[in-house]
Amino acid sequence: MASTTTDPAPLADPEGFERAADLLASAGRVTVLTGAGVSTDSGIPDYRGPNGLWTKDPAAEALADFDTYMGDVDVRRQVWLRRRAHHVWTAEPNAAHRAFADLDATGRLRALITQNIDGLHQRGGVPADRVIEVHGTMLWVVCTACGLRTPSPQVLARLDEESDPRCPKCGGIQKSDTISFGQRLNPDVIEEAARAARECDVFVAVGTSLTVHPAAGLCDVAMMARASLVVVNAEPTPYDDFAGAVLRDPIGTVIPALVRRVTEAARS
Repeated sequence: MASTTTDPAPLADPEGFERAADLLASAGRVTVLTGAGVSTDSGIPDYRGPNGLWTKDPAAEALADFDTYMGDVDVRRQVWLRRRAHHVWTAEPNAAHRAFADLDATGRLRALITQNIDGLHQRGGVPADRVIEVHGTMLWVVCTACGLRTPSPQVLARLDEESDPRCPKCGGIQKSDTISFGQRLNPDVIEEAARAARECDVFVAVGTSLTVHPAAGLCDVAMMARASLVVVNAEPTPYDDFAGAVLRDPIGTVIPALVRRVTEAARS
C-alpha cells in the first residue's frame, strides 16, 4: 500500500529559517506581535489582503469609523448584524495559535501582543495574562456612556427584538469592545505592550503588515532596546531590511516548525 504521508513543503528560505530558529533558541525572553494573518487559517479573513474583508467589501471599512457609528443608528444596525454573522463564533485556534502556547510552555514567552480581536490566542492555550490586545476584543461589548462590559453573545441574542441594543444599565450606546478608526487607544495597554517590547531578546512580528501604528512602532522599541527582529509575513513590510530574519512561509507551517526548534533547545 502506498504511503499517504506527504513531505512538508520546502522552506522558501532555509537559511533565513535557520537564522530565526537560532535567534529564538538562544533567547531568554521572546515577545511576539501578531496580526490578522495569524487567524486566516482559522477562517477569519484579514482586512486588506487579496481576500481581505475590506478588499472584497470596501463599505465594511467605512463602518469601522467611531464617529459614524456613534452618530448613525442605521450604521449601528448594520454593524450589529455583521458582528452576529462574524466568523469568530465558529472559528477554532489553528496550528500557529497552539504553537505560541507551546512557546509559552518553554518559559521564554515574555508577552504576546496582538492586533487581533478574536480571542483565539487565549483559546489556543496562551495564558490570558500573557496576551496584550492592543485593539481590544470583540468577545465583549462596552457601553460608551457608563462603561458596562457585557459578553457579546448576551447582546447579540437581543438582536431579534432590538436592532440597536442599548445598555441595560443606563440606556447608552453599546459597541464591541474594540478600537475603531478615530477612537483613542488605551494608553495603559500601549505602555504594557511597549514594556514587553523593551524587555525581550527577540521580537517576532507575525502576520502583520507593520503599517498600522503604534503597533508597528513596537518593532522600533524592541530594536532600540537591542532586541533582534524576526518578521514572518507573506508580503514585504517596512521593517524587513532591519530584521535578522524574514520568513515568507505559511504561518501555520513555519511558526510550529520554529517553536519545535525552541522546544528541542529547551530540552537539551
